[in-house]
Formats: sequence, structure tokens, C-alpha cells
Amino acid sequence: MNWRILALLLLVGLTLLVGISLYEPSSGGALQAYTDFEVPRADISGFSRAIDPWDWQFPRDHGAHPDFQTEWWYYTGVLATEEERRFGFQFTIFRRALAPLSPPTESEFRSNDIYMAHFTVSDIASGDFYHDVRYARGGAGLAGATAEPFYRVWLEDWQVVADDDAANKTRIAAASEEVAIDLQLRQMKSPALQGDKGLSPKSAETGNASYYYSLTRLLVDGGIRVGEEEFTVSGFTWMDHEFSTSALGENAQGWDWFGLIFDDGTELMVGQIRLTDGGIEPVFGGLLVHRDGSSAYLRAEDIHIAVSATWRSPHSDVDYPAGWLIEIKGDDGFNIAVTPLQADQELHGAGIVYWEGAVEISGDKAGYGYAELTGYADSMQNRF
Repeated sequence: MNWRILALLLLVGLTLLVGISLYEPSSGGALQAYTDFEVPRADISGFSRAIDPWDWQFPRDHGAHPDFQTEWWYYTGVLATEEERRFGFQFTIFRRALAPLSPPTESEFRSNDIYMAHFTVSDIASGDFYHDVRYARGGAGLAGATAEPFYRVWLEDWQVVADDDAANKTRIAAASEEVAIDLQLRQMKSPALQGDKGLSPKSAETGNASYYYSLTRLLVDGGIRVGEEEFTVSGFTWMDHEFSTSALGENAQGWDWFGLIFDDGTELMVGQIRLTDGGIEPVFGGLLVHRDGSSAYLRAEDIHIAVSATWRSPHSDVDYPAGWLIEIKGDDGFNIAVTPLQADQELHGAGIVYWEGAVEISGDKAGYGYAELTGYADSMQNRF
């Protein structure tokens, strides 16, 4: 599921409340800028909604879907050196449309889309957690997403780019002052369609859903830099791509999401949308991906998630779950324990507060993955 819409709304507010509109005069005069103190409207009419099944075609659907208001491309992985020194990373690029239609313009700077990227590295040996964020408009080549002539999603020099026409091989490159990644990824399984053949409901109301697929096992080789040290690493990465308009129900508080890669060649997406009354949204479930790439949909009643530990952030004073016992029921059922590889993996600052971190799996299955926790610092109620 991998919802970051709180961050996206903060992005929209930040950009539009003091929105900088750039344009180049058609006469070829000097570049000018002005501020437009215009509050964004909440009207979603005119945007497409996730209602009917989607005609999935790859690599086309790796690219952008501008008819929808919100979209993101999400990569996480737990990688290790030959000496078993482990690192986690998250690299996510978000697109948010300001209006259903883009007004005609001669300016290369004017754009109907705002992009944001989150980049994190967890250094498990030291316990250090590095996180960075960038924003850009979709114009003037600053940021964008395309599948033609090849798959590429970028924000300035942070990017995911395909190395072949089918996008079976890709590269992620991102660098901040303290950390950097340069990773080569190879697709091991076909896209796994979440929910009902890729239509993933988030509440019972029609249209409160997203189109959602995952690449659950990407083989990774490459490098990670931490400070002045450089490490050669390998492992597996999980990729999510999701697009929607106003997906969550009005009573959503937040969500707990897990993308887990098991040593036995299977993968699991499992999660729960927490409601403001303390309940769990019954329409959202999970997906078990088998070794051969086939998958089995999991209903909410097939999943039981119990918190086994908690952690209080020294940055935000927010209490988060910090360990889980997950039961998957049914003929292929199993029980696992999920534990953060380090406690402090909270993204904070600039009004964006959520926990996203590397985890280890034990029990009936073993492996590594990522967990995302939102709605603990602030309710998601009425945010979109």
C-alpha cells in the first residue's frame, strides 16, 4: 500500500500557499518569477477514479498516469556486504496533480504536477538513520515520470532509469551530503497485481481505491556510501507503483504496511488501515506471492497483526509499534515475528512525521523487508 499522502498534501500546501510561478516571456525577455498566494481547492471532480479493472500493460504502466491526482514509485530493500554488514534504504518519488487539466502555456517551467522524493539509508551497524527530501515542479525537466522511450522517474539527479526496453533492468541513483546509493536492479518475477487484479480498495465507498502493483523481488548489486566510506552491497529490493484519486475513507486514522521478502523465494504484502474508532478497515487485505510468481489474495480476516513491542521517538515524542506477530490463516498459513533492524527509522522534520524502516523476519519464514507506519503522529482524518 505504501501511503505517503500526508507528505504529498504537505508538499501541495507548501508549494501552493507560497507558490512560485515561473514563466518565460514569448518575446524572449528575462526570466521572471512571482508569488501566487492561492489556496488549493479540494475538488477532485475531473480526475479519474479507481473503479473498474485496469488494462495493465508493461512497461507502459511503469510510467505516469496524469489523469489521476496522486501517484508514487516506491523502492525499499535490505542489502549487505560480503561481511554481512547490513543497510536498509528507501527511495520514493511522488507525483501530485494540482488540477485535472493543465492550462495551455508557452512556459517550460509551468507544470500541473508537483514531485517530491524521499531518500533514506539505515546503517544497521552504527544505528544511524539518514533521511532527505526534495521537491520540484514537473516542468523544465526538473522532475517527471515516463515510460517512453524508456522507463524513467526522476527529481533532479535522483532517479530510477531502465537499462533495457522492457525495464527488466533498472538503476537507482541518489545522493545527499551524508549518504548515496548507486544500485542495479534485475526483475526476478512478473508484476504482482494487488487487490482484485490490481484494483486495491481502501474503503467500501466506490472510488476509494487505487491501482496498485508490486515488483516483489528485484535482485540488487551496487554501492552505498556513508560519509567517506563506500560499501559494495547485494540483496533484494521491493518496488510498489500506485496511482489513485482520493483513495482513503473519511474515518481512516493511519496504516501499518509491510513488504516482506522471504528466504524461501516467496514474498508477502500485508497491512491494515486503522480507523479513528480503533477498528480496522475490513476491505483491505494483502497478497502472498509464490516462488513461481503466482499470487494469492489475502482478505482482512485472513490476517492477524499483534504488536509485540513499542518505541518512543526522541524526535517527535510519538509512540510507534516496534515489533509484530503476524498470523496468516488458511491452507498456506504461517506465523512470523517481524522486528525492526534498528528502532530509530523515523522520518521527521518539515512537518512530515512517519516511521519507515528495515525489518527482520523470523518464525515459520525468515528474511528481511520494510515496514511503514503512519497516523501515529497525526490522524489522517480529512487530509485528502
